[in-house]
Amino acid sequence: MPVRSVELFAGGGGLLLGASQANVDHVAAVEWNHWACETMRENSQSDSRFFPGLKVLEGDIRKVDWDEVTEGHEIDLVTGGPPCQPFSLGGLARNAEDPRDMFPAATAVISKLRPKAFVIENVKGLTRPSFSEYLEFIKLRLQHPAISARPRESWREHFLRLQKEHTSVHSDLQYNLVSTLVNAADYGIPQHRHRLFIVGFRADIDAQWHFPKPTHSGAALALAQANGEYWERMKVPRADRIAISKKPLDDGMIPWKTVRQALDGLPDPQVRSDKWLNHEYKPGAKTYPGHTGSPIDAPSKALKAGVHGVPGGENMIRYPDGSVRYFTVREAARIQTFPDDYALHGAWSEALRQLGNAVPVELAQQVVSSVVSHLEEQQHPLPFLKVV
Repeated sequence: MPVRSVELFAGGGGLLLGASQANVDHVAAVEWNHWACETMRENSQSDSRFFPGLKVLEGDIRKVDWDEVTEGHEIDLVTGGPPCQPFSLGGLARNAEDPRDMFPAATAVISKLRPKAFVIENVKGLTRPSFSEYLEFIKLRLQHPAISARPRESWREHFLRLQKEHTSVHSDLQYNLVSTLVNAADYGIPQHRHRLFIVGFRADIDAQWHFPKPTHSGAALALAQANGEYWERMKVPRADRIAISKKPLDDGMIPWKTVRQALDGLPDPQVRSDKWLNHEYKPGAKTYPGHTGSPIDAPSKALKAGVHGVPGGENMIRYPDGSVRYFTVREAARIQTFPDDYALHGAWSEALRQLGNAVPVELAQQVVSSVVSHLEEQQHPLPFLKVV
């Protein structure tokens, strides 16, 4: 049986696509941004290889009629990344006081649908010491999603009530959580992108799950560059190679993927070509303190959605001679591991915003695949083997 899922706060579809690649059957995806919805609609046409026939719901998830959407079908998995502005370093850091905090809405959907598991993703900023109490509240809220806030109850009052409920175990809907802070580069993504994943399994599901282990490392990349293997493979002239003063130890990992590797095969965007989708040159890139671009022979810095709709200096490539230019939309999509034929709607800034808010597709695929395999084990448990 396929794993049925709904995606919340779907954005441009990074987590959605990664989950689809993990053989998840999406019933619906909800997103408020029009251009992101247009992106998903384009990639859900009947002839699309991504998610044909996906039901895209544009609007507020708090107004969705889930009985109508699910048509009585059981939902196995809920995925999504609630808006991160309340917790990001670039935001105002107002957490629960910020009207953009959608964690209460996400837990309300989980309470309604009672999935076997959920995968929630958010920014590293949520783990800052100043947010520690609120993060614990979020975790308790996800563990007991049916215990909603009372009228005029503050989040701290709700937090205390959840603590009492947690220790006395009165609710009939509970989830066991695993929360992990990861760097996407450690999982083969050509980008330093630190994100918090909160994965929950319903208490009656004996999952015995752990977060996938890292596969890539910076030490392995340094070793490949020190012994020349990386430079030879990528055909980098000697004048452009980074000097490694001390040969690193072999840690048995795979080298981090670099910007150069991610963009390999793409033509110079300043030479116009109709072959490539969303690969138009964007002029005007400049460096300034704190925004110097991403070195071509290292994983990219985290792509940003941008403030006031304008992606900043993080979304630039920096060449060995110090020159910079903006990533094209297609290059940024490569950094986020989207396929080359995945359409992105909207102007350059709009498309970059979708990508800057996305979960890297291949990271999402690894995480959701692991969750799905454990759910499938529960549907098809291994036969009991008698030891003689």
